Amino acid sequence: MTSPDAVAQPDSTLGGTLEDPLREALRLISLADQRGLQVRLMGGLAFHARVPEWTARISRARRDIDLATRSPDRKAVGALLASAGYLPDKQYNALYGHKQLYFVDPHRDRPVDVLVDRLEMCHRFDFADRLTVDHPTLPLAELLLSKLQVVRINRKDVLDALILFARFPLAEDDREGISVPRITGLTSTDWGWWRTVTDNLDRIRLFHQVELKPGELDATVPHPFDPVEQITALRAAIDRAPKSTKWRLRARLGDRVPWYELPEEVGHERG
Repeated sequence: MTSPDAVAQPDSTLGGTLEDPLREALRLISLADQRGLQVRLMGGLAFHARVPEWTARISRARRDIDLATRSPDRKAVGALLASAGYLPDKQYNALYGHKQLYFVDPHRDRPVDVLVDRLEMCHRFDFADRLTVDHPTLPLAELLLSKLQVVRINRKDVLDALILFARFPLAEDDREGISVPRITGLTSTDWGWWRTVTDNLDRIRLFHQVELKPGELDATVPHPFDPVEQITALRAAIDRAPKSTKWRLRARLGDRVPWYELPEEVGHERG
């Protein structure tokens, strides 16, 4: 859960929206809650919502807002955003609205992406049945998977993953921390997921040991967990988990066949 200070009084308003993107995202989720809609925060802001004491938030302000919802709520969420002052990309939403909606705050030039039912980038995972597990973000396991699935992982992705490893324990249940069964459920049945996740865990561990700069993981309170120990433990759990027949058959092909997709950038129209 997000700490109370993350939903404090608005900083400033313009056209009905808030200047701070995290506060604005939480405002939109609150409006969705009032309408009985399942909407959760994902993307970079979700990591700051889960760890508001992470002082790097000050230097990593983000303008974009990434939300997740489910198919039955898709049209109502679009109507909510329109009523909140956001303009839709009508052409994009007509073509891709079954899986993703795009809106923009015209006063702040701030986009809002709404993923429907699943994340599809380098790899895919469904979240429609996971939206009620946590609030106001997707569950911790999904937040971590959203970074571990990136084949060309960048510094911000690595830092987001590291802050989760530093703040939350690995657990058997979502209520206790980062659900290991949720992660191994993918890496034990899909060799491509296994290949990318294990590669990224090794990269993130090396980054922490060699490339991490002073202050990048600083917080107002001490971190309760050692990220490297947690990464090592997760990697061991992934390796121990029994692999499916499908996984073993795909493993025989190895890197000779592409195991991921590279998402394409799509332009957007305003109004």
